Amino acid sequence: MTTEDFRAAAHTAADLVCDYLAELPGRPVWQPMDDTARRALLDAPLPADGRPLADLLAAIGQDVLPHPMGNGHPRFFGWVNSAPAPAGVLATLAASAMNPSSAGGDHADVHLERAVVRWIAELVGFPHPAGGGLLTSGTSMATIVCLAAARNRAARRAGWDVREDGLAGLPPLVGYVTGETHSCVRKAAELLGLGSRHLRTVATGPDGRLDPAELRAAVERDRAAGLLPFLVVASAGTVGTGAVDDFGPIADLCAEQRLWLHVDGAYGAFGRLDPAIANRYAGLERADSLALDPHKWLGVPVDCGCALVRDTEELRATFSLVPSYLRDEAAGALGWFSEYGTEQTRPFRALKVWATIAHKGRDGIARDIARCTTLARCLGELIEADGELELLAEVQTSIVAFRHRTPGHDEAAVDALNRELPAAVQRRGRVFVTGARLGDREMLRACLLNAATTEADLELLLAEVKAAAADLRP
Repeated sequence: MTTEDFRAAAHTAADLVCDYLAELPGRPVWQPMDDTARRALLDAPLPADGRPLADLLAAIGQDVLPHPMGNGHPRFFGWVNSAPAPAGVLATLAASAMNPSSAGGDHADVHLERAVVRWIAELVGFPHPAGGGLLTSGTSMATIVCLAAARNRAARRAGWDVREDGLAGLPPLVGYVTGETHSCVRKAAELLGLGSRHLRTVATGPDGRLDPAELRAAVERDRAAGLLPFLVVASAGTVGTGAVDDFGPIADLCAEQRLWLHVDGAYGAFGRLDPAIANRYAGLERADSLALDPHKWLGVPVDCGCALVRDTEELRATFSLVPSYLRDEAAGALGWFSEYGTEQTRPFRALKVWATIAHKGRDGIARDIARCTTLARCLGELIEADGELELLAEVQTSIVAFRHRTPGHDEAAVDALNRELPAAVQRRGRVFVTGARLGDREMLRACLLNAATTEADLELLLAEVKAAAADLRP
């Protein structure tokens, strides 16, 4: 392939991506793939001969781009998936062209990652000692990193070297979560050998926030039983309702009881940038660790999470292993990123984070986040004013939990309807919303992450929910 061949293909690819993004708002948000298109991808044979780049790009335009998940669309309200930031899209191409391993060494990606991790910490107001964080594939991996450091500290304080001896013989380490804690925490506990049975589910108050009195009682019960409480997981925005825990009292209890306080900020931690809700995050800076996702509210193209840990040496002591073939005498005091997490070969995630943040600046990011939270409150007000709909929780960040109320129907019928509604709305193609359970009730949850969403889009969302409900009613 010549340079000119690649240049021509790159221009074609740029046009393809630009056209896709420009046309997105005028297309259905999502539609099921037809069987022919699905089978063409599933059953594609392994090619014996190569294809020209022009043919590959044509296939992408014909077979892939017409079938998106939908999250680039301003009327996508599902899960917690953002539209891609244009600066991040462009930076991804440059990062792929360089294709380094960001494990360590003296090259641009390593230094850029240290800078953007510091930027992320500054954006959310978390203390950042040099080396106290790294980029990951997402908060699921960041949670494993943070909880591994918590486990390491707890075992050492109990006179145990968990890296050398494992957990056998050590009294069970106990962690504390709520019913709304993200499932990645349970997965991390299972993978780290802690066992999900040693994650205590602590009651929440009517506002959906962890109850410190209930937490204290649970810790005291476990200590009396000879167990080792070591971890509390608080939330900077639950995925169900966007609830933000009251960090101050929780941090006080953790300091008193010598517990590691981890905050799951995957979705909501960047809400701290909105002055209207910043007070909800008071005390976040007292956590021992924070996991969050630039690929959510910042719009950094997937994948990109971030683990922030207050104690750099604790993090390094948990993971550092430097075989002779990776020694780097010029690495400096911080060593390599591979000493702070599980990955050795690491992709160049930092460039798309740098580009996304640098393009908008702190003030631009804050404006976008404030726009989303304002829209969420507006949606909550529209729901409360609608006789067919019911708001299920206070709108604390940019997630709105609600359901359709069918007059004259019992709770079982209402639950059944709301269980079917998300898929019915999705199939209509005009908006995309997902469902979940809140306590014992089925609900719809709309997550607003796209600052391009309008008030008219919110009205259409509710109209589509009511129209789908009318179609489903017998």
